[in-house]
Amino acid sequence: MSTLYVVATPIGNLSDLTSRAIEKLSSVPVVAAEDTRVTRKLMSHLGISPQLESLHEHTSPERLYALVSKLESADMAVVSDAGTPGISDPGSALVKAAIDAGHNVIPLPGPSATVAALSITGWSFNRFLFLGFLPRKKHEQVNTLKGIYTEPGPIVAYESPHRIKATLGNINEIFPDRKLVICRELTKLYEETFRGTASESINHFKEFRGEFVIVIEGAGDTAPAEMSDGEISEALANLKSEGLTGRTLVDQTVELTGAPKKRVYRLSLGKE
Repeated sequence: MSTLYVVATPIGNLSDLTSRAIEKLSSVPVVAAEDTRVTRKLMSHLGISPQLESLHEHTSPERLYALVSKLESADMAVVSDAGTPGISDPGSALVKAAIDAGHNVIPLPGPSATVAALSITGWSFNRFLFLGFLPRKKHEQVNTLKGIYTEPGPIVAYESPHRIKATLGNINEIFPDRKLVICRELTKLYEETFRGTASESINHFKEFRGEFVIVIEGAGDTAPAEMSDGEISEALANLKSEGLTGRTLVDQTVELTGAPKKRVYRLSLGKE
């Protein structure tokens, strides 16, 4: 059986590509790429010209089958535009299809915006929560942030320049006193790192350009204070105003507040 190599590519600085990645990309006849135009520039920089095949989030099952069929005769590599395939990037579907077909799958580790940002926080932790890109709609984003308020370890999220300001406003609403480390344009010419609170970050950035990695300080091991009946009832009312009812309303409130289900159910019925 042939081998599919999952190759991490630079998130900005081309010098971060490992020698092992260069060796494999130079030896395989086919490279599956998120955007062939972006990958062609990297291949040109390396002076190599493998056959490039498109692989993105909308790739059809038929297309996947065709790609896996190419593995029958030779090894293949898969790359994303930047970073590690399958980590908030296309790639996992091809990896699964290759595994199902009995092929070897080998990772070639390298650049990762998540790990890079975490490594410069200076915080001590043994776990972290990776969210990828947060929901676009405000109420969904706020509910997501509320649901992870008690996460002990750092929380990592990606954000685009078009939504970063609104996202920082929502983070400030839920985590007003938490420390943040925000990395903009990691490894690129105008790389910038901010340290401070969400409200301070909104005033810090003169212009919101480039890709952002947001790291929110975790809650630590301190147990959260138990919520009052009034706070739980308020959470119920907020979710009810969004159209939630019955079991869904109760389950979502339990997730947001961390309160026992029986208590939430009692309060949802208006019983004292």
